[in-house]
Amino acid sequence: MAQKGVHLDRETFSCSICLDLLKDPVTIPCGHSYCRNCIKTHWDEEEKKKLHSCPQCRQTFRPRPDLVKNTMLADLVEQLKKTGLQAAPADHCYAGPEDVACDVCTGRKLKAFKSCLMCLVSYCENHLQPHYDVAQLKKHKLVDPSKKLQENICSRHDDVMKIFCRTDQQCICYLCLMDEHKGHDTVSAAAERTERQRELEVSRLNIQQRIQDREKDVKLLQQEVENINVSADKAVEDNEKIFTELIRLMEKRSSDVKQQVRSQQRTEVSRVKELQEKLEQEISELKRNDTELKKLSHTEDHNQFLHNYPSLSPLSESTDSSSIRIRPLSYFEDVTEAVSEVRDELQDVLRDKWTNISLTVTEVNVLLSQSEPKTRAEFLKYSREITLDPNTAHTRLLLSDGNRKATLMSQHQSYSSHPDRFTGCEQVLSRESLTGRCYWEVEWRGGVFVAVAYKNISRKCDFSRCEFGWNDKSWALTCDENSYNFRYKSTDTPISDPRSSRVGVYLDHRAGILSFYSVSETMTLLHRVQTAFTQPLYAGLCPFNFGDSAELCKLK
Repeated sequence: MAQKGVHLDRETFSCSICLDLLKDPVTIPCGHSYCRNCIKTHWDEEEKKKLHSCPQCRQTFRPRPDLVKNTMLADLVEQLKKTGLQAAPADHCYAGPEDVACDVCTGRKLKAFKSCLMCLVSYCENHLQPHYDVAQLKKHKLVDPSKKLQENICSRHDDVMKIFCRTDQQCICYLCLMDEHKGHDTVSAAAERTERQRELEVSRLNIQQRIQDREKDVKLLQQEVENINVSADKAVEDNEKIFTELIRLMEKRSSDVKQQVRSQQRTEVSRVKELQEKLEQEISELKRNDTELKKLSHTEDHNQFLHNYPSLSPLSESTDSSSIRIRPLSYFEDVTEAVSEVRDELQDVLRDKWTNISLTVTEVNVLLSQSEPKTRAEFLKYSREITLDPNTAHTRLLLSDGNRKATLMSQHQSYSSHPDRFTGCEQVLSRESLTGRCYWEVEWRGGVFVAVAYKNISRKCDFSRCEFGWNDKSWALTCDENSYNFRYKSTDTPISDPRSSRVGVYLDHRAGILSFYSVSETMTLLHRVQTAFTQPLYAGLCPFNFGDSAELCKLK
């Protein structure tokens, strides 16, 4: 019989079929025990096989054994029910390396159920019971099991730290308060916790609100993705239809030209053949007359010759062939030339318009534009290597330093003729087009326009259409030794910021931002433009007087 304090293993007295305490236990020939009803039911199910087995060891019996009550087991089970002894803890109840162990248990320790901040001890469920029963212990603060209880003990005075020093932002004990923290701003740890808890709750509310806002943003973006996909699919479908119509139109025009050429071919061939037949008939008639004349010329009888001569047939009127012009393989070359001209014009239109189409596609932007850089290092991340296009330079501009510097000269330069060349204003555009986010710097001397412009700005003499800043196709910052000035559509905006010999230009084409900066030890914003650019931009330079110059700086 088990003595007091000895743990009884519940599994020893459990039926392996129903997993409960044995009821009317019986032992079968192999030595295993079961509830009478459990083993009886098990064997009843095996009756058809005429073979009966043990559910645990699978030993078979034939014939079916008689069931005999195990009196000893029955008594032990009854004693277990009466004394109410608990079964020994299962292995999972003991503390492992990662668990907080009960500080009171001896031998193999159980897992802690709670830790007490007053006792600074962790308790299993059994050893915690006094904290629920004893009045003084009920006031203790119980928390989930913690391995950091010793961190609440002052390392110098070995006392519980219940004070918080706001001056040094640390927990201290009462002895610390009388010693090195004397005169400091201190409160109880509980009071500080209460205040920090309020701050924490405010922070949590802010976080939760931000979570809600971000979740709404995510849903909006998900909807935006669907809208983008639907819009893109529709655009692709519509554009396929449009291009299909264009292809069909071109095929129709090709067919029309082919039919016209063939029709004209038949008409001209018919006219030529008709004339050819007339000429062939005339040739036949002339040959016949020639034969008669030849025959008559050989007549020896003079009287006969004179008699027959008047009877010869007179020659018919000759067919006019003076307008016949032979042009081998060149009759319809003008048609090919006309079609080629249409092709070239169409290619020009497609090339010019394609830039707008491509730009329109890339302008699609759901998210907000990125913030503008603040420091020069941030601007330099978007620096572009830009050179000047000699085909656009006015003939008084001398380009040097790898086509990065423009100087206004009194003599004309020997540039070849080009349709892109400025003829009225002494200015030049960059070779590279500018889209996306770009940054470049211009070192200037004397007086210059630092500008950006569309490629289709006028090249002729009309200042309102040609000069940077006088039209709606260019934006210009005028720089000289006395002042800065911004000009757009002939409207000037004076700028009073300190001048520097270097100007930085920042472009965010998609966001429609154009900014000019004075570059020195710091970046000083001179002027910012917010608009909607409809074409790629090109950097522009325009010196004022002879000897003035501007150079696109190397930044990488």
